[in-house]
Amino acid sequence: MSDSLSAPPRPIDRLLSIMARLRDPDGGCEWDLAQTFASIAPYTLEEAHEVADAIARDDMADLRDELGDLLLQVVFHARMAEEAGHFDFADVAAGIADKMERRHPHIFGEGAVNETAAVRANWESIKAAERREKAQAGALDGVALGLPALLRAEKLQKRAARVGFDWPDSGGAGDKLREEIAELEAASHPDHRHEEAGDMLFALVNWLRKNGIDAEDALRAANRKFERRFAGMEALAKADGVDFASLELAEQDAIWNQVKREERASTI
Repeated sequence: MSDSLSAPPRPIDRLLSIMARLRDPDGGCEWDLAQTFASIAPYTLEEAHEVADAIARDDMADLRDELGDLLLQVVFHARMAEEAGHFDFADVAAGIADKMERRHPHIFGEGAVNETAAVRANWESIKAAERREKAQAGALDGVALGLPALLRAEKLQKRAARVGFDWPDSGGAGDKLREEIAELEAASHPDHRHEEAGDMLFALVNWLRKNGIDAEDALRAANRKFERRFAGMEALAKADGVDFASLELAEQDAIWNQVKREERASTI
């Protein structure tokens, strides 16, 4: 069979080939060749957040594109690791495949029962065993430093709760939050205020967790609401032929309240 009739490469193989070409010292892309794990890491985080944003907007076309951008980050890191002799993309794929089979014995094992409570307990015990194999003896070991701060705080608190270090109910968490707010208000030195602000945020995340609220999701929703209402204020001002930035704060606040009223009325 001639080459012209051969099957085209799989998209993933094509992507791996493109990255190899970009990283080729002989004629590759200067920018791609200059990158390191550390320099690419911020882009990896950014792409992961853009995936989450597309999901939040329920934009499937954008989600497809953003997942591609995130996949490129995996391919980029794997290529750099391969060049350094650490591992390659196939090792990455094999590793996660092995992990998923290992963590789902109720699916891939023999004779296991697929019940939610048992599956959850087994999942946690398997992850704990994996951490021990990695010499992660502490309950908090392995919580990624690169996570968004609110998400990482909640994960740390959940880990601590697994070994009993947790308030029995939300009341204790609420009292701690009020204590931290008071300490922040009483702090006078900038360094002290910075420290107390962190403690207050950590306590807030814990109180939300005890009330079944995901802090990262709640703040993301609040950001979207603020953006929507702010855009509404600008639109109202523009409709009246007014430059929003030129208005006094009291006038801007009046438009803000108008937007809130209209938004609430539209949901009734």
